[in-house]
Amino acid sequence: MVAYSRYFYLLNYLPYSKHLHIILAFPNAYYNKLAPMGKMENMPAIQNEVLYAMQPELAPADAAPPGKFGAKDIMDLSWKNLLDAYSCTECGRCSAACPANITGKKLSPRKIMMDTRDRAEEVGSNINTNKEFKDDGKSLLHDYITVEELRACTTCNACVQECPVSINPLDIILQLRRQLVMEESNAPQEWNVMFSNVENNFAPWKFSPDDRDKWTETI
Repeated sequence: MVAYSRYFYLLNYLPYSKHLHIILAFPNAYYNKLAPMGKMENMPAIQNEVLYAMQPELAPADAAPPGKFGAKDIMDLSWKNLLDAYSCTECGRCSAACPANITGKKLSPRKIMMDTRDRAEEVGSNINTNKEFKDDGKSLLHDYITVEELRACTTCNACVQECPVSINPLDIILQLRRQLVMEESNAPQEWNVMFSNVENNFAPWKFSPDDRDKWTETI
């Protein structure tokens, strides 16, 4: 009986300790994406905009504009992103493998996951206190994770490759960066030039689509 009581005590203690990942690591690995690590998920709303720009006849007359792009706070993240945050073992393998972190930049994939979990805890406490979420003037983006951290990411997937429990910090980084660029128009000038070329010329280069093959005439 003493052995069983210790076992049940441990089970009750785990959800409130840093060892919660012992329970969550298994379902987190089970629900891991089977797609190749380098594959990024497209946004259907953006795909439709590009399609309608190229083929206006396909655009529906009553098409509603997208509500939001990317993620600003944990409420905008998926349940898998939050499960990743709570499954983190804080081992630091992701940060040790991150080329941005190795070269002295501020990005740390481990910190990204811990910040997400800390913000989730803060939002949970807010809801418990007020019976609903009351705006506290904070968000995961800017207050916990900075623009400098997000821009330092090279999307190389080293952090995803190294994680022993199949956590994907890159997915959170990409969603926050989409919020920065598409909602806040917060991007370096070099990126804005490329975005403008893609929008106007359907390519990163400042050449009209009709002139793209003219280089062949010089051969």
